[in-house]
Amino acid sequence: METAADYPAAIRRFEWPDFSEFNWALDWFDGYLATRHADDRALWIVDASGNDECLTFGELSWRSDRLACWLRRRGVRRGDRVLVQLGNQVELWESLLALMKLGAVAVPTSPLLAPSEVAGRMARADVAHLIVRSDRAAGLPAAGTRIAVGEPVEGWLGYDDCYAETGDFAPDGPTRADDPLLILFTPGTTGWAKAIVHTHVSYPVGHLTTMYWAGLRPGDVHLSISSPGWTKHLCGNVFAPWNAGACVLVHAAPTPAPETLFALLEQYGVTTMCAPPKIWRTLAAAADLAEWRDRLPRLRELVTISEPVGVGVVDRVRQAWKLTIREGYGQSEATALVAHTPGQPVTLGAMGRPLPGCPVVLVDPLSGYPAAPGEEGEICLDLTRRPLGLMSHYFDAVEPAVAGRAPVTRGRYYRTGDVAVADECGYLRYLGRVEDVFTHGRHRISPVELEGVLAEHEAVGEAAVVPTPEAADALPKAYIDLADGYRPGPETAREILRYARSHLPPYQRVRRLEFGPLPRTLSGKVRRIELRKRERGDHRRPHEYREEDFPDLD
Repeated sequence: METAADYPAAIRRFEWPDFSEFNWALDWFDGYLATRHADDRALWIVDASGNDECLTFGELSWRSDRLACWLRRRGVRRGDRVLVQLGNQVELWESLLALMKLGAVAVPTSPLLAPSEVAGRMARADVAHLIVRSDRAAGLPAAGTRIAVGEPVEGWLGYDDCYAETGDFAPDGPTRADDPLLILFTPGTTGWAKAIVHTHVSYPVGHLTTMYWAGLRPGDVHLSISSPGWTKHLCGNVFAPWNAGACVLVHAAPTPAPETLFALLEQYGVTTMCAPPKIWRTLAAAADLAEWRDRLPRLRELVTISEPVGVGVVDRVRQAWKLTIREGYGQSEATALVAHTPGQPVTLGAMGRPLPGCPVVLVDPLSGYPAAPGEEGEICLDLTRRPLGLMSHYFDAVEPAVAGRAPVTRGRYYRTGDVAVADECGYLRYLGRVEDVFTHGRHRISPVELEGVLAEHEAVGEAAVVPTPEAADALPKAYIDLADGYRPGPETAREILRYARSHLPPYQRVRRLEFGPLPRTLSGKVRRIELRKRERGDHRRPHEYREEDFPDLD
């Protein structure tokens, strides 16, 4: 706590803990949280109707013990892979804790996935058992143990039977720190979803960086808006807040309207909040944003991750609430690596500085050597000082991702595939994926920068910029998902192109745009690879508008 707002001191003094044996659920959750803070609130779930359920650390410890004993009697063993497909419900957190205690490997899966996609993950991860919401059970392949949560399903065990289990849980042996804990699948924005293996220390303990970035403290009420089955949910709704001894607040409903979120923040005394940029953009546009300032006296920290939030959004929220949305950067393969930390200056448009214990280096993607000061480079981690939060390996990769032997490494570096540039103070500005950044004339174009400018126009709900071929060059083209109340057509296109012309230098100017919904992964990320494929043809697409269509732009 003494370095919570002192970034230089945290960088100097932080050292990753060194474990040979460690089980986060037994040694931390049960051994500390459920022992010293048994009666403190741990999990608070609010449904779409406003009904809530709150469990303490002690209650969750007891319930997960019952489940662990019951699962063991039904054949779940250390090292078994167990697919968990649940929503924002208590059983999800109980299952994760119970599987950790058993030493089984959890495979968290979004309830939005179709049975065929779930079957594919089962095959790839060699899944032995299933814990699935009843309404998602149909059509799934057979498994060693099939457990349905909710209504009874023929041929499946009923999850609720576990609460009748008696006796205390005792582990069958120690858990090695490098034992596998999780198999996580990436969203698949650029093609084949990768299967990532995290250990009993790499993910739970690795999220000490996330805890530090979010400014989490014991007793906080933390609201993190994300969907179950993805890494952001595990990060913001399990490990980071519980590392701090904070309470996890969950809104178990579809994406809430601004007035619902404001009321949630007030009623439950939220102190820290993490939301994706799309949510922050919606809140910033709310007419009554400033009116809520005095009704949220406990709200202290605001953070966002996954993509830049936009300078205009940060400004509007800061003016209304006197709080700054702080950006951060991480991956499914690694916990939080770069962020604006509490109590430090925020450089708008940047995602922050390397977090304590994270040896971030910008590397020239072509030469493999560190980039020159002020030059763009791929965000890499120095494996000679390997951070604890880096994955163990890709599960079904040809080579393990260790010691520079896998495709994601080059020599001494783990390569993230993301490009950034650093300023003289060490703040990193995100430019995009290596494959997304392109050249126009003699200039390098960052789609992320252009998208941030376009998003400031009131008609733009979300934008994605890709190169479109033009002779020997590549012109920036924007795919636009319009904000509510706006319709596609030449007048809307003219106004957006005029805005781009007046807010971007000539070499960055968007020359073409196309209206329509953006292709997304189930986790909500834009699939730019699909947009780039669309641009391979040389014909004009429907709903596409070009600068030359509007000679009156100036």
